[in-house]
Amino acid sequence: MYHLTLKSANAKTGPIPVSTSGDETCADDCAMRDECYAATGPLALHWAKVSRGERGTDWPTFVGAVGALPDDQLWRHNQAGDLPQRDGTIDAAKLGQLVAANTGRRGFTYSHHRDAASINWIRHANAWGFTVNLSANDLADADALADHAAGPVVVVLPSTQTTNTTTPKGRPVIVCPATQRADVSCATCQLCQRQRTAIVGFPAHGTRRRVIDIKLQVTK
Repeated sequence: MYHLTLKSANAKTGPIPVSTSGDETCADDCAMRDECYAATGPLALHWAKVSRGERGTDWPTFVGAVGALPDDQLWRHNQAGDLPQRDGTIDAAKLGQLVAANTGRRGFTYSHHRDAASINWIRHANAWGFTVNLSANDLADADALADHAAGPVVVVLPSTQTTNTTTPKGRPVIVCPATQRADVSCATCQLCQRQRTAIVGFPAHGTRRRVIDIKLQVTK
């Protein structure tokens, strides 16, 4: 199931439309699956209802709602969940429908799908105007994803990393402004919606940040 909130109450996103996809869309090999921030806290309750089919709509209805958003509307796809998948790879037909519905609007999202076919479709989605950020598990992984040149990259950072940094290959990493300032949100920042070379970093947060910190230390 898929759910579209037309005006988010989340302070981090700001009052923009935000969607949620069922957990069946998540990549099976997502390295952060067990530490997913959306699996705890208030968002987890909403996500569970969408995943169980107790809340939300089917795909055609959801795509229709995206297409009905105002022109030039900034919106975030998936505060939880990932792009539709089929047999372990992004469902190209459904992604194409979403890209078409987004035409004239400024949608953006993040994806942990990274098989060759998914990377290819992510590249097409970015070229066609729907911003898909490839989600990296650490700085070295961010370099590997950026090497594909399929689209912008974001990366999880240790909870203590609050200043800008670089990847092992020297790519600039900008710490998400909304994680550092109360007066900044997705609605005002809009960095993740832009096609860019700089990587956006998200310091680990929430109840599982210590586990993520340990995992990131191990991967150094």
